[in-house]
Amino acid sequence: MRLSRYFLPTLKETPAEAQIVSHRLMLRAGMIRQAAAGIYSWLPLGFRVLKRIEQIVREEQDRAGCHEMLMPTIQSADLWRESGRYEDYGKEMLRIRDRHDRDLLYGPTNEELITDIFRFYVKSYRELPQILYHIQWKFRDEIRPRFGVMRGREFLMKDAYSFDFDYAGSKHSYNKMFLAYLRTFDRMGLRAIPMRADTGPIGGDLSHEFIILAETGESEVFCHRDWLSLDLRRDDVDYDGDLEPVIESFTSLYAATDEKHNPATCPLSADELVTARGIEVGHIFHFGTKYSAPMNAAVAGPDGEPVHCQMGSYGIGVSRLVGAVIEASHDDAGIIWPEAVAPFKVGLINLRTGDAACDAACDDIYSRLEAAGVEVLLDDRDERAGAKFADMDLIGLPWQLVVGPRGLKSGQVELKRRSDGTREEVSIDSALSRLTGQP
Repeated sequence: MRLSRYFLPTLKETPAEAQIVSHRLMLRAGMIRQAAAGIYSWLPLGFRVLKRIEQIVREEQDRAGCHEMLMPTIQSADLWRESGRYEDYGKEMLRIRDRHDRDLLYGPTNEELITDIFRFYVKSYRELPQILYHIQWKFRDEIRPRFGVMRGREFLMKDAYSFDFDYAGSKHSYNKMFLAYLRTFDRMGLRAIPMRADTGPIGGDLSHEFIILAETGESEVFCHRDWLSLDLRRDDVDYDGDLEPVIESFTSLYAATDEKHNPATCPLSADELVTARGIEVGHIFHFGTKYSAPMNAAVAGPDGEPVHCQMGSYGIGVSRLVGAVIEASHDDAGIIWPEAVAPFKVGLINLRTGDAACDAACDDIYSRLEAAGVEVLLDDRDERAGAKFADMDLIGLPWQLVVGPRGLKSGQVELKRRSDGTREEVSIDSALSRLTGQP
C-alpha cells in the first residue's frame, strides 16, 4: 500500500477527550473516529488490526472444534422473558419497539438466542457435544462510556456457547476453551493470566477472567511470579484427551483479581507475589442448566428420558483487544505492534521522494516484498524526513526500512526494529532476506 493513496488521517496533537494511552494513540494514528459516546467508526488502519485479531480468534476456536455461525444483533424480548433475564439485566440493555409494537433489544450477549436455536434442532444426546460461536457486534449502554474501545457501548465480540449431556462433558468443553484462550492471546504476543472470577449477570458456578498485565490496566491483580515465565501456548495439547492435568498445572498457581485477593489468606510469600495492573480480555463461564431449564433445551438421553443440557459461554472482546494490545505494547513515540496483529509488517520510507534513484529502489523493494507475501506500507509522500519517521513510529509497524540517497550510493539501506529501536545498515538483498525469511 502506498501512503500517498492511503486513508491515514494521523494527528499531531492528542484529542482532549482521550484519557488513556490506547485511546490517545488510536485517535492520533488514525485508527478510529468517534461517532457518538462510546461508539466508533473503524478507519482503514484500525480495521486491518481488528481483522487480524478476529482471524487469530477464529483460527483457535476452529482448532478447538468449535463451529462458526452468525446471529443477528437484534433479538426478540420474548426469549429473554423465557430465561427471566429481560427485566433483570438492567439499563445496560438497549430496548427497542418496532412498528408492530413488538419488544426487541440490541443484544448485549446471546445465551437466549443460541439456546433457542439449539433446542429447535438438537433432540438426542448422540448429537452432543456442540460448541457454537460467532463474532458479532454487541451493544451495552454503559452509563459512562470512556477509555475509547476499552469501554465503549458498541463492541465486537467473539462469543461461544457449549452444549453437553452431563457435567463431565460440560467441564471438558470449559477446559477446551480455557486452553484455546491461552493459545489465542499468546499468538497475539500477550501474556494472559486466567483468574477465578465472579459470574455476574451471566450466572453459573465456575468462571475465569483472562487478564493481561499492563501498567495502565484498569484493575489491580495479584499472581505467582512464575506466571511471568510460564509457557502458555502448549502446542501439543490434544483437545479430545484428558485436559484436567493441564488445567490443574495452570490453576494451581495463585492468580487473583483485587475482588478475590485476600492478603490475610494469600498463600504466597512476598518474594513470590507479583502485584500489577491488569486488563480483562476474555471471560469464560460454566452455568449448567441456567438457560436450558427455563427454556426447555432438552435432549433424549440413553433411556429416552429428556435431560436439560449443561451449558457454558465464552467471550473474547475482539475490539477491546486492539486497545489492550496497545496498552501493553507502546512507548513515548507511539504504538509497538506485535507482528501477528500489525496492520502491515514493514514501513518502507522513501527519504527523498522525487529522486530517481530513491524512487526506483523503493519501487523495486516494494514489488519484491509484495511478491513474497509481505505486507508493506510505502511512505512515498512529499514530506520531510522527520514527519515520516514520526508517523511510522506512531503507527508502530514492526519493521522500518529506510531508503535515502546517501545510503544508496554505497548500496545500503537502514533496517529498524520498532520493538527495541535497533538500527542496522545493510544491503537491500540482506534486508529483504531478513524481512521475507528467504535466503
